[in-house]
Amino acid sequence: MSSRDLILGRVRRALADVPRDDTPPGPGRPGEDSSYERAVGRGYLREHGARSVARTVDLLAENLADYRAVVHRATEGELPDLVARLLARRGSRHVLVPPGLPPAWTSAADPVRVHDRAAGTPHELDGVESVVTGCAVAIAETGTIVLDGGPDQGRRRITLVPDHHICVVRVPGQVVTSVPRALERLDPARPLTWISGPSATSDIELDRVEGVHGPRTLEVVLMSEE
Repeated sequence: MSSRDLILGRVRRALADVPRDDTPPGPGRPGEDSSYERAVGRGYLREHGARSVARTVDLLAENLADYRAVVHRATEGELPDLVARLLARRGSRHVLVPPGLPPAWTSAADPVRVHDRAAGTPHELDGVESVVTGCAVAIAETGTIVLDGGPDQGRRRITLVPDHHICVVRVPGQVVTSVPRALERLDPARPLTWISGPSATSDIELDRVEGVHGPRTLEVVLMSEE
């Protein structure tokens, strides 16, 4: 038996209990109900178990750390000093800031602020050691930060070229439990960047290399809004 026959056999077995007229709407009938839509259940779980807000935030922190992101917690008042310490620890001389980043977030920092400009070149961005941004949403179950190019996040490239990314997550307002909950908040027409830990890749021998196609170091600040 060929590989083709094996695959087709599995398909036939998987479809054995599906009615023969189970077809999606034809051309010119968008949105029309069909036996396909009736036969295939769409009752997907939106969340996996009930969690308190505090437990959801703790799960986010655990999964971020598991992906080798460095996690910090701070109040809004503590944030400027924390950002200043993180930049000083890296020895950053320049920090890239999106146009809508709250000025207070970097008010205590010494590095020269480089503003995100459309005319900026990749070579100029490569000379910037750190970038500070906000985010659109953070997903606890997957330890994922999502950027959508909002005013406090800037263009996608500014979080891909600098070697050090500090991302501020407003807690609990921007934290959701699951990917379906995140998708409810996101606009698919916007430029979405999904970040699960610092940039990393592995070769055929599973040697991990970080910083190949994005920041080598990701620091996430869970900033309490309460």
